[in-house]
Amino acid sequence: MLLRRRHPDTLSTARLSLRPLCARDAGRIAALAGDADVARMTARIPYPYAPEQALAWIASLDRNELVRGIFAGRTLVGACGYTLAGNSSAELGYWIGKPYWGRGYATEAAGALVSRGFGEAGLTRLTCGHLVDNPASQRVIQKLGFRRFGFDRVWCEARGESVSAVRYELLRPRQEG
Repeated sequence: MLLRRRHPDTLSTARLSLRPLCARDAGRIAALAGDADVARMTARIPYPYAPEQALAWIASLDRNELVRGIFAGRTLVGACGYTLAGNSSAELGYWIGKPYWGRGYATEAAGALVSRGFGEAGLTRLTCGHLVDNPASQRVIQKLGFRRFGFDRVWCEARGESVSAVRYELLRPRQEG
């Protein structure tokens, strides 16, 4: 029997694997995230989104960003990650390809990153947000236990305009000692 070695930075959940992205993922990322209905619900993904742009994004990820591809089996279904913001804080983000909406993948994957952030990474606060017209993302954020703390305006690359967003935070649970 052939055993597959997992990348040491791979996270696993009941149904998903979250692994670092690589150049061979660029085409799939562009196809999924480049769907107009996906891109317009994010701040940073342009529409249209070419494989070369996805490749450039993967190459631009730095040590202040923990980004993972979300895999159901061997199929890339989305991405999630967080960007360090200083003071033991980070901003969480995610997207799921349209064919995979409604399966709980965003909640499961983001939950794994929340656990890693508060555990191994030692974060004390996570923030995130959703555009006001994205109730699906609102449900994910609320299931993860985030609490709303305000509103903001963010630039949406796919829409080419500033859009209202709801902002949330989650504090690391206190350790019982």
